[in-house]
Amino acid sequence: MLQSLRYFLFPKTCYACSESLQASEYMICTQCRHYLPLTQFHLYNDSVIQKVFYGRIMLEQATALLYFEKKGPVQKLLHNLKYNDKEEISTFLGDWLGRELAELPSYQVIDTIIPVPIHPKKKKKRGYNQVTGFAIALSKHLKASYINDILIKSKNTKTQVFKGRFSRSDEVLDAFSITDKHALEGKHILLVDDILTTGATLEACALQLLKIPKIKLSIATMAIAK
Repeated sequence: MLQSLRYFLFPKTCYACSESLQASEYMICTQCRHYLPLTQFHLYNDSVIQKVFYGRIMLEQATALLYFEKKGPVQKLLHNLKYNDKEEISTFLGDWLGRELAELPSYQVIDTIIPVPIHPKKKKKRGYNQVTGFAIALSKHLKASYINDILIKSKNTKTQVFKGRFSRSDEVLDAFSITDKHALEGKHILLVDDILTTGATLEACALQLLKIPKIKLSIATMAIAK
């Protein structure tokens, strides 16, 4: 009864469509959960993301949970994550994808999860890295270590979200660095981010990580832009 009263006084809304949630719903309403555009790349061995990085970086595996479209529910969901202090969305999406990846032999061999870092100034302003919860949740499901101090962002750059797929900014390519070239030698690393658009950010991070001897590299993101 107290829970029903609390819900009546402080109704919660869906982070993807802003409609009121039922008392039994959490974060995303049942309708949005059902109709969110899933890629299912990892379930069907789809090489869409590998094609994005063809001739740029070599990947073992690559997937994204959702398709991202301007003015669509996924954009609203990720906007709430990044700009409206809804950090819990990150963990929610990580658990969702993590449960699926944990069933696949190709992802069970992942040793380490590394999130794409954000610049300290941006982290101070926002209060968190929007990819952290996603990465930690994946690490738990895949029984892999979570490491956030090997790859760092030393240059503050503008978002790539609304740039064209083939108009990546050169300034991103030298925005990242690694603190130790040998700490993860021989490991299979899963690099994770929120949105894959031009691929510039992930490519820049990957080029740094590939300086580590004998590593294998895979990628997972919350969403990929159509």
